[in-house]
Amino acid sequence: MKKPDSIPDAEGKLGVLLPGMGAVATTFVAGTMLARRGLAAPIGSLTQMGTIRLGKRTDHRVPTLQEFLPLAQLGDLEFGGWDIFPENALETAEHAAVLSREHLDAVKDELARVAPMPGAFDPRHVKRLQGTHVKKARHKAELVEQIRQDVRDFRARTGVSRCVAIWCGSTEILPTINGAHQTIDGFERALLEDDAAIPASQLYAWALIKERVPIANGAPNAMVDFPAAITLARECGVPIAGKDFKTGQTLMKTIVAPGLKARMLGIRGWFSTNILGNRDGEVLDDPDSFRCKEATKLGVLEGVLEPERHKALYGDLYHKVRIEYYPPRGDAKEGWDNIDLFGWLGYPMQMKVDFLCRDSILAAPLVLDLALFLDLAQRAQLSGIQEWLGFYFKSPMAAPDLKPEHDLFIQLKKLKNTLRWLRGEEVISHLGHEYYD
Repeated sequence: MKKPDSIPDAEGKLGVLLPGMGAVATTFVAGTMLARRGLAAPIGSLTQMGTIRLGKRTDHRVPTLQEFLPLAQLGDLEFGGWDIFPENALETAEHAAVLSREHLDAVKDELARVAPMPGAFDPRHVKRLQGTHVKKARHKAELVEQIRQDVRDFRARTGVSRCVAIWCGSTEILPTINGAHQTIDGFERALLEDDAAIPASQLYAWALIKERVPIANGAPNAMVDFPAAITLARECGVPIAGKDFKTGQTLMKTIVAPGLKARMLGIRGWFSTNILGNRDGEVLDDPDSFRCKEATKLGVLEGVLEPERHKALYGDLYHKVRIEYYPPRGDAKEGWDNIDLFGWLGYPMQMKVDFLCRDSILAAPLVLDLALFLDLAQRAQLSGIQEWLGFYFKSPMAAPDLKPEHDLFIQLKKLKNTLRWLRGEEVISHLGHEYYD
């Protein structure tokens, strides 16, 4: 990754394109509209509420990220996207029932103007949904071209100078990465041949990269993390990041597990179960879609605890994850964890975590941060995998053959040190020996 000489200012409007305009996307859009009018606070957003230390502690230089970085402003954001259902953002937000009537009424006219373009959809990859607002084409290459035209039309209609895209759509079945996914030419042949192994998310990825639109993948799908897409992103100068927003139960794991490991406490078992009743829960009620989600949720503990290096503490860890669709809860998700741990001389202990959270409320600020950081990355001429954005994901993308970091606190250090480096500031090691010389 080459350090930029300078980063151009965020001039003009920024288009935020959302494949999948359900509860998460509409909560993000409505919340941003409210925040930029001063009607609600963008709590949970690092770009809006975070600070960054520069130099020594004794320098007392701690600007906000807004002051430190040339980020796009909330008032410059224009929203668009795709969905397989035709309801506009207001109607979808009302159906999702995440936000109060008071909040929706305050931005209802603006929300109603955000209507989805027809979505690309393959029911073989999301079995619990039947789309009614979908694109028609002879083959998948034609669908890619339709999405590309949608991006061009959005730019012309709104007058945006730049675009970014955040996947907020459903979880697809566990992907099959085959020979067609290895090279650009091979993938484009597979599109023409209507290869069944290519899900809708990869059609969006291909179209968006071709249109030089940075992408973050908020689902466990293999949207951009396959060799052909990574190569194309590098060649086109497009930043990409993913995958699977780190929101509820997995967020808690990346907070609790590093603490237990830091104290060298052993773990024999970690049982996790979730109940949720939104569209995401309905989709995950299908075993094939659940397996895709399970893979990202299971990988977190192994990444944090490194059992191969700490066999006595974590070598026999039993990790189980369950997700249950329970319609009465709607978007108010509950994640329950039982942790069987052991300490000095092997004596057993237990920890229980019961996180009653709101799925879309936790995800919305991630969408905002990723949109603004991806736009910054492109103006800084960064391309390909942006590992420094792994802070936001359950299964962070990293260079081939490189294990990603899952510890939330190390991820935050990496993110902030990347921002310091981009702006020509000294990266901070937290060594602190100079205070005692």
